[in-house]
Formats: sequence, C-alpha cells, structure tokens
Amino acid sequence: MSKNEHLQLAASLLIFSCLLHVCSGDIGTAGQYAPPYLPTACYGNDVSKFPSSNLFASAGDGIWDNGAACGRQYFVRCLSAQTPGICKAGQIIKVNIVDRASRNGVMLVLSTIAFGAIANPSASFVNIEFAE
Repeated sequence: MSKNEHLQLAASLLIFSCLLHVCSGDIGTAGQYAPPYLPTACYGNDVSKFPSSNLFASAGDGIWDNGAACGRQYFVRCLSAQTPGICKAGQIIKVNIVDRASRNGVMLVLSTIAFGAIANPSASFVNIEFAE
C-alpha cells in the first residue's frame, strides 16, 4: 500500500469510529410522572438520593436489571412524538435512576422537570435516545 492509501484508510477508520460513538445510544419510549416521588424502589424515603437538579427517572423493565439500575445515570434526548414539534431540539439531559417504572412498555419514566427539559410536557410519551 502506498502512503496515500494508508492515509485514506486511516481517515476512513477515524470517521467510522466517530460515527459509531455518536450512534451508540439505545432507542426507547419515555413517559413522565408527577409527585409524590417517594417512596422509591431504590431508596425508600431517602430524599437525599435525589439530584438537586430534579433530573431523575424510573427505570423500565428493559434497564431495571433486578435493581442494578439504581443510581445509574443516563443521557437522554427526545427524538420524536406522536405530535410534531413536541421535542425540544438539541436538548440532552442527564438523569439519575431512583425508582422502578410501574408502566409497561417504557424504557424510562422521567420526573416532570426532566421531561419538560427535553419535550413539551403536554405529551404523554416521547421516543428517546438514551445512553449510560
């Protein structure tokens, strides 16, 4: 291989690895829930485990992992909703898992503050991309 071919291969691999990193999130559905948030399946009535930002969520069955999800942090962004214009473009939040979701079919159930940070709160559910 010539030096030029090596450079082209290296550039292609670099671009490919960058694309893999950007597309590494999982896709799912998120809902929202309102107070009271206590007690939780993770921490009972211990409010000190909640982030001061109020950006927290309950884990759906797909990530609950028999309680191992407690304390995990996920980056979340809204992809789409049934009604166009619901998602807040470019908004990515980090949520802490504090509870187990009681709704079937959702990956995350976000606090009202967390949901409102990425989508119009008038929506019941949104499609999300999330990554630990």
